[in-house]
Amino acid sequence: MRFPAWYKKLNRSVGRAIGAYQMIADGDRIAVGISGGKDSLALLSILHRRLATIPVRYDLYPVYIDPGFEPSPAPVIEDFCSQLGLRLHVVSTRNGIVAHSAENRENPCFLCARLRRKTLFEKTVALGCNKLALGHHKDDLIETFFINVLYSGQVCTILPVQSFFGGAFTMIRPLAYSDEADIRSYADKAGLPVVANPCPSASSSRRSEIKALLNEFYRSNRKVRGNLFRALHHVNTDFMLNADHLRRYGAIQRGLAGSIDSGQDPSTMEIHR
Repeated sequence: MRFPAWYKKLNRSVGRAIGAYQMIADGDRIAVGISGGKDSLALLSILHRRLATIPVRYDLYPVYIDPGFEPSPAPVIEDFCSQLGLRLHVVSTRNGIVAHSAENRENPCFLCARLRRKTLFEKTVALGCNKLALGHHKDDLIETFFINVLYSGQVCTILPVQSFFGGAFTMIRPLAYSDEADIRSYADKAGLPVVANPCPSASSSRRSEIKALLNEFYRSNRKVRGNLFRALHHVNTDFMLNADHLRRYGAIQRGLAGSIDSGQDPSTMEIHR
């Protein structure tokens, strides 16, 4: 069976991520978070198509958490899932409306995402799924790192695999090694029914700002994106201002200060405890 280049490229990166982190095993029940955007639709599509070419068997349960905005993309997503022979599980909420209310104008995206995540977790458990697949890709991992550094004061990003509630289910991100450009190409060539995001903050989020900033660097040097992604795998903690470094440095300084006060020679003191 011959596959087009745009399919093989995305399928290869998905296979690499799944293999590297052992994301999927035979018999898994996988809930797939669907938003109607290119990433989640491509994720569902590629996971479904891979079943025809790999020996591992798993079941897919697409889930859409409707935030309450109009027009809802649920009918379009439902039709797409039906074409794949899958049933879309829709959970209607007012998460988006609540997050954008007058009482929460400072950071509606944070609250909306937290509420959506909670609802998605609950639905994953209710469906009896042991895996939850989300459509975050390589560029999302890089952008999240910068969002956390600039706005949360933390050096961290989202993980390709993460266990929740004592192993009740595991969140997986099979697109973690995939470039956004390849996902966009796949969505276009495969004719996925990508729908516009009805959220009023869709084009003015912090992620949009970071994406625009990073794109300037990517245009100036094509190696930057790859270097940033590799840097997330190679964190030299010996040169980070972490708690261990602070404790060790503080102990040394206290030892030096004590030697000066007592008139002792610091070179003869045991200050490395």
